[in-house]
Amino acid sequence: QVQLVESGGGLVQAGGSLRLSCAASGRVISLNVMGWYRQAPGKQRELVADIGSVGAGTYADSVKGRFTISRDNAKNTVYLQMHGLKPEDTAVYYCHAGPSALYTTGWALLDSWGQGTQVTVSS
Repeated sequence: QVQLVESGGGLVQAGGSLRLSCAASGRVISLNVMGWYRQAPGKQRELVADIGSVGAGTYADSVKGRFTISRDNAKNTVYLQMHGLKPEDTAVYYCHAGPSALYTTGWALLDSWGQGTQVTVSS
């Protein structure tokens, strides 16, 4: 069982910056892919960015050049640095980990979500 806890959301003016963090806890050694999704009112949840245990992150076109995803594998923590925020970035941001995780007993399937953190960008 893996629990994901997000932090770092808040209210910011357009053009501002925020940094989200998501820490995984539980009897897990390594997580395959960690990512950030967001859901605005009346819209479907969408992928913002994700990153594997090695390599660079991938991004939605709408955030390329403004957001940077990174992770600390030793801490099983993923970050989302957001610059140049726009009102259309306003949403609840969710951390996700999957599709597998390494436990002391070996690899197993995983589909874990955090509780979400609100990001509001005022114009």
